[in-house]
Amino acid sequence: MWIFGWKGQSGFSARSTAEEVTQGIDGTGLTAIVTGSSSGIGVETTRVLALRGVHVIMAVRNMDAGRNVKEQILKEIPNAKIDVMQLDLSSMGSVRKFASEYNESGLPLNLLINNAGVMASPFMLSQDNIELQFATNHLGMWGHFLLTNLLLDTMKKTARESNKEGRIVIVASEGHRFVYREGIRFDKINDESGYNMLFAYGQSKLANILHANELARRLKEEGVEITANSLHPGAIVTNLLRHHSFISVIASTLGKYVLKNVHQGAATQCYVALHPQVKEVSGEYFMDSNEAKGSSQANDAELAKKLWDFSLSLTSQN
Repeated sequence: MWIFGWKGQSGFSARSTAEEVTQGIDGTGLTAIVTGSSSGIGVETTRVLALRGVHVIMAVRNMDAGRNVKEQILKEIPNAKIDVMQLDLSSMGSVRKFASEYNESGLPLNLLINNAGVMASPFMLSQDNIELQFATNHLGMWGHFLLTNLLLDTMKKTARESNKEGRIVIVASEGHRFVYREGIRFDKINDESGYNMLFAYGQSKLANILHANELARRLKEEGVEITANSLHPGAIVTNLLRHHSFISVIASTLGKYVLKNVHQGAATQCYVALHPQVKEVSGEYFMDSNEAKGSSQANDAELAKKLWDFSLSLTSQN
C-alpha cells in the first residue's frame, strides 16, 4: 500500500487509483491509442479507459501478449471496445507502418498516450542504430516523437470535426532529474564509452518532458484544440526493472510497503487523459494526479527547441 495519502489541489493523491480519478467520467465517443499497453500500467490504463467507454487501440510490440490482455479485459468488461495493432517503438519503420495504417483506417483519434518505455538498460543500439533508451523512450519518444508527429493530422482532424479537445499524454519520470551534466548529449547519443545507464534513462525522460513542452507551445501557436502534457506515474514495480534482477527482487519484496501498485501507477495518465480539471491545460508536468514542477532543464525552452530540431533530423534520416 502506498504510504503517502496527502491530497493535492485536484483532490487526489499518490494513493488514488485510475478508477478513482476517472469515476463518473463518460469517455463514450473517444478513441485512444495507448502504447506499451500489453504490460504494467499500460494494461491498467487500457482497462480503465475501456471501462469509461473509450475505444482503445492497444499499440504493442508483442501481438500475442496484446490479444491476451484484450481477452482478459473483455471477460471483465464485455462491451469494451478494444483493438490491437503492432508497434515496435525502437524501429522507425514499424512506427511509420503503424501510423500509415492508422491514418488510412479512417478511425478518429482523441487521445494519444505515449506510455511505453525501457528503464536503465545496458548499452544497446536500436534497429536504427540509436542508443536504445533514447530511441525507445524519446524517438520512440524518437519512436514516440515520430509517432506523435505522424498522427497529428488525424488528431487535428478529429478535434476539428468532433469539437472535442484532443489530448497527448507523455509518460516521463522523476528520473529526468538524474541526467548527464548537459541534459541531452546531442553529440554523444551513441557514445558507448561515456554511457551511464541511469543517466541515459534520465536523459530519455528529460526528452519526454521537453517534447511535451515544445509540442504544447507549437499547438498553442497554431491555435489547435489539442493539449500536450507529461507526467511521472510514480515508483511502481513493473517489468521496467527486467534488466536489474537483484533490484527487481528487492522491489517486489518491499514494494507493497513503499511503492505504488499498477492501479495507482496508472492513475495520473488516466487523470491527464480524461479528467475535466485538465481541460485546456497544456505544457504542464503532473505527478500523483496533480500539477508538479519539473527540473530547471525540463523547463528550458531553448533546450526543448534544440531537441525538437535534433529529433526531426534523426527521424528524417531513418
